[in-house]
Formats: sequence, C-alpha cells, structure tokens
Amino acid sequence: KHGRVAMLACMGYITPEYFKFPGYCATDLSFADIPNGLAALSKVPGAGWLQIFLFIGTIEKWFYKYDASRAPGDFENGGVLGAPNGSRMVDGPAKTRKLNAELANGRLAMMAII
Repeated sequence: KHGRVAMLACMGYITPEYFKFPGYCATDLSFADIPNGLAALSKVPGAGWLQIFLFIGTIEKWFYKYDASRAPGDFENGGVLGAPNGSRMVDGPAKTRKLNAELANGRLAMMAII
C-alpha cells in the first residue's frame, strides 16, 4: 500500500509540470494559480483538504478493510491496479511477474519521493 501511495505522490509531482486542469479549484483560485510541489499546501483552501481526507478515509474504511486471513495488501474489494471493483488477475506466472513489477516500482517510487 505504501508503494502505491508513493507512486501516486510521484505522479503528483510530475503531472503538474505538463498539465493543469482548466477552470477553478475554489472561488477565485484557478488550477493554473496553484504552484507545484509542497508550495501547493498553503494555496488549497481548508475545505479542499477536508474533501480529500474524507474521500481517502471513505476508501480506507469501507472498501479496503483489513482481513487477517489474507496477505498484506490483498484486499477483498481491491481489484486490478487497486481499483475498488473486485476484479482479479488469473493466477499463474504472469500474475507473479506483474505483482513483482508492482513491488519494484513501488520501492523505486518510495525512494524517488524522498
């Protein structure tokens, strides 16, 4: 799970360099006015952070429940690529290769976000 968060964090640093949403994030604050990186923390209003935390909390609480009988990170509702739709990959060498690649990419992302 930490690797997936680190991969999203890396994308959050890279993507704004090349793409910004059109329109407004909040009243009188356009997406183009929000700086990249940690400087964005002070620009996004508190209500925006509240929405982000409530969304993440909802996903954690109701979709990705801990189950001691399953392997760490193997959630019942967590499908392919972590999408909360319950889809599954077929067991076999291809699944093992993809899971190992995800672990390696997650470790790389954890080092990159430092």
